[in-house]
Amino acid sequence: MLRFETAGESHGECLVATLTGLPAGVPVSAASINHELWRRQQGFGRGGRMKIETDQVEIVSGVRHSETIGSPVAIIIRNRDWQNWTEVLPVQAAPDSEEKKKPLKRPRPGHADLAGAIKYNYREARYILERASARETTARVAVGGLCKAYLSEFGIKVLSHVVQVGGVRLERPAEWAEIEAVNQKPEVLLNCVDPGVEKKMKEVVDEAYRTGDTVGGAFEVRAHNVPVGLGSHITWDSRLDGRLAQAIVSMQAVKGVEIGSAEEAAASFGSKVQDTIHYDRGRSEFFRGANKAGGLEGGITNGQDLVVRGLLKPISTLRRPLESVDLDTREPALAAYERSDVAVVPAAGVIGEAMVAIVLAGAMIEKFGGDSLTETRRNFQGYLEQVRKY
Repeated sequence: MLRFETAGESHGECLVATLTGLPAGVPVSAASINHELWRRQQGFGRGGRMKIETDQVEIVSGVRHSETIGSPVAIIIRNRDWQNWTEVLPVQAAPDSEEKKKPLKRPRPGHADLAGAIKYNYREARYILERASARETTARVAVGGLCKAYLSEFGIKVLSHVVQVGGVRLERPAEWAEIEAVNQKPEVLLNCVDPGVEKKMKEVVDEAYRTGDTVGGAFEVRAHNVPVGLGSHITWDSRLDGRLAQAIVSMQAVKGVEIGSAEEAAASFGSKVQDTIHYDRGRSEFFRGANKAGGLEGGITNGQDLVVRGLLKPISTLRRPLESVDLDTREPALAAYERSDVAVVPAAGVIGEAMVAIVLAGAMIEKFGGDSLTETRRNFQGYLEQVRKY
């Protein structure tokens, strides 16, 4: 079983993550993980926090001489902004600590502020904000970097691109080569494979900047060279489509998931949306006429690219605040404003990659096992031979 956990607050000293279940012998590069963290911080529409943080991973256990050793991997990512919050969020209470708190008493519509404050019986929402913040996903991306390293040993790659910002949408499928190319650019704008569409997306973000608003969109995560047979139809919680959907919706501000051409399929007849099955006698393998299923049938990967989209609402913190209520007076008040972003769709795509990589790595480990990468490779190659002979 592959398991991970994250800990830490948005303005706390650091973010922490643990990952248990990777076999021994997986090559690990801190530089590669740091590149993933850099990608998460990019994109037109990011706010002031990204100018403060330069995220760097510290691997403190589970990796020696650049390889996993089979024990839990523990990661720390330090928050540079902590120096501005040491007296606001100390671990140990000080005599004057109450005076220096920055309470959040005007909850933001759409955020966890009010529901969390009620649930945990706080009279303000500072602690809710600190953990509910998408800053937590930095740790997820680091874990995803480890899982990407594991998947790459089997030829599996996971990347993303942006398919929608506001009302502007990429109306055509993207080729894998296009997705690779846009993710190799040294600068990230909105990470759309079509420059013309990306220009229109930028205009939408510019308008949100101008009006003090925020804007959402949709990202697509593509997993390439995934073998047939991951996941299962046997039980509800072993179906890979369900596990992927839960992983994507667990991301802050994501309100929906689409696998393959789900929206199109819902408006079409069955004869138009099923991927026809064919057989190539020369290569002795089955293939399909399209990939509208997004690489999953019955909760099982079918050997095609895995295609998962996340639908991201506009983030909840607006420079032009919405109506709210003061938690002390219960009188109408404008919602609080915390330093924030305007658009985060490209960054959400990178986080989505991490979550897909984590789920896929877990499915690979469940199917092929192995205490060491050598053992896992042997099991994997044996399975590929079985598939070849089928």
